[in-house]
Amino acid sequence: MIRFEHVTKRYADGTTAVDDLSFEVAEGELITLVGPSGCGKTTTMKMVNRLIEPTEGRVFLDGEDIATTDPVRLRRRIGYVIQQVGLFPHKTVLDNTATVPHLLGTPRAEARARAAELLDLVGLDPRKYGDRYPEQLSGGQRQRVGVARALAADPPVLLMDEPFGAVDPVVREHLQNEFLRLQSQVRKTVLLVTHDLDEAVRLGDRIAVYGHGTIEQFDTPATVLGAPATPYVADFVGSDRSLKRLSVTTVDRADLEEAPVLRADGNTTAPAAPGAVVLDADDRPTGRDGTGPAAVPLGTTLKDALAVLLRGDTGRLPVTDPADGGRYAGVLTPAGVHRALRRAQPRPAGPTSPDGPAAAPGRPAEDPLSRR
Repeated sequence: MIRFEHVTKRYADGTTAVDDLSFEVAEGELITLVGPSGCGKTTTMKMVNRLIEPTEGRVFLDGEDIATTDPVRLRRRIGYVIQQVGLFPHKTVLDNTATVPHLLGTPRAEARARAAELLDLVGLDPRKYGDRYPEQLSGGQRQRVGVARALAADPPVLLMDEPFGAVDPVVREHLQNEFLRLQSQVRKTVLLVTHDLDEAVRLGDRIAVYGHGTIEQFDTPATVLGAPATPYVADFVGSDRSLKRLSVTTVDRADLEEAPVLRADGNTTAPAAPGAVVLDADDRPTGRDGTGPAAVPLGTTLKDALAVLLRGDTGRLPVTDPADGGRYAGVLTPAGVHRALRRAQPRPAGPTSPDGPAAAPGRPAEDPLSRR
């Protein structure tokens, strides 16, 4: 859907913002561009909608060289979300959301109906919020309106520049969850710029880690965290990258163990037993053993599963299989968490240093959990 071919942006003072970038983004992929301030990630994104023109190289959108496309027509095909949202203060939420369809000539009633659908999709009841003005909304609500407005013309590509950076951490996490839910429904091709590695890891199908105008590594979150391509990337993702991998590794059936099972018959509570899993007549955990929440499903991140596991008293967390009607699949233990991380550890080609990141450029750094 998006392709960069040897793209460079050099300014008149000699500053090179990006240098010889070549990469591709598949349709429906969510790519996060992460790196320190001034590394070129926002410049990269703005070259997609021609807010910045490359000095050299070409950018393609759905096979078309965007240099040959009228910039206004191009931008109306691309959703754009920025940190400060940029809503029109004199327009209602509904009219803000309907802005692009109006510009494209969509009849007013049809554009407002589309806007109402999108407000509902991002979790804002149009009957409650549609007639409000931006100043009457919280920061998180304004950001939702910004996302809805960017989607109003059903663009194939969405560009997001630090979209959740202006809100507090609790609201940011909620917005990230909502955006992931939304993306699972609309499946847009997304470039999202962030300086927050945790956000990049949580949201991205793949991550582009920027150095100074170049991409040091472009891979899945698990690979970036588990096998940094260069010492620079290893330093950027930090020494706690093994902990960060908890948020990108999910619970698999192979990670589970067996445990004692008790049956609960009707309204009769089975007698308590340390570590036992109490199942109902349909083989679903009931949570009657007093150790905390009943279970988590397969596919839960290790981070979320470990949080639930640590709230219990037995060191065993029942896990269910959604594909089997939520029936009991086994238990996750701390040893299972470790096995899951080992299972998901990327195995880089070539030798690795037993003492951590190798000195040679381009050699993947070793994750301590991968040591045998």
